[in-house]
Amino acid sequence: MTASLFAADQGAGSRAIVLLHGFGGCHETWRDVISALSPSRRVLAYDLPGHGLSLDFPGAGPARVAADALLADLSLRRLARVHLVGHSMGGAVATLMALAQPDRVASLTLLAPGGFGPEINGPLLRRYARATRRSGIRKCLAAMSGPKCVAAEGIVDALYRMRSRPGQIAKLTEIAAAMTRQDRQGVIPRGRLDGLDMPIMVVWGTDDAILPFAHADGLPAHFHVHHVLEAGHMLVEEAPGLVAEIIRRNTNRRATRRRQGLAAAV
Repeated sequence: MTASLFAADQGAGSRAIVLLHGFGGCHETWRDVISALSPSRRVLAYDLPGHGLSLDFPGAGPARVAADALLADLSLRRLARVHLVGHSMGGAVATLMALAQPDRVASLTLLAPGGFGPEINGPLLRRYARATRRSGIRKCLAAMSGPKCVAAEGIVDALYRMRSRPGQIAKLTEIAAAMTRQDRQGVIPRGRLDGLDMPIMVVWGTDDAILPFAHADGLPAHFHVHHVLEAGHMLVEEAPGLVAEIIRRNTNRRATRRRQGLAAAV
């Protein structure tokens, strides 16, 4: 709907599950998760600004730009409230969306989200940004995944096709350089997270080579944290069935008592 911003939109319903991929990915990385979700739910899988069919979005790169763009696009689609699911960079974008307009977020599911701590594997992300051949993409996915995971060739092919678009590698290289400057990432202040009271689930692989799973430590008490043993950073590709089940559980949870109490007082 928004110029230069793409979403694969399927299913029906007044509310929707919105899927936001990680850095260097695209909407196609969610296909196994989508197939495991109920067909009666509306699902929108976006290409984040600067990625795939959203490559040419103006000012693409910062998570804040993506958050503002997505909120505007959801308004144009007349979606007043959505269930947000974000992986890695997409997790940072989803969190910023929830902080900016919490009443529009019915639930928040974060898979190894960016912005929860300063540590980040800059060299590996920058190498992933420059990967143009299938072999290079496959090696980067292996380095970012758990020890028992083998990247599906369908995912490798989707990422290869995306990176074959003119200007895509240059844009990914630019975003990676900005995102991992001095091998540190920007951090969302923990104090701001405490104000989020929609159902929140944070999922992290214990073998994450990009963002340490210790970033999930010390989160507000109402954040539900789920560690996936022997999983790496690429949770969407490594465990799509588990991710779909976690999404189902979190989208079916009720709001916290604090929100229910506020609603009763109005």
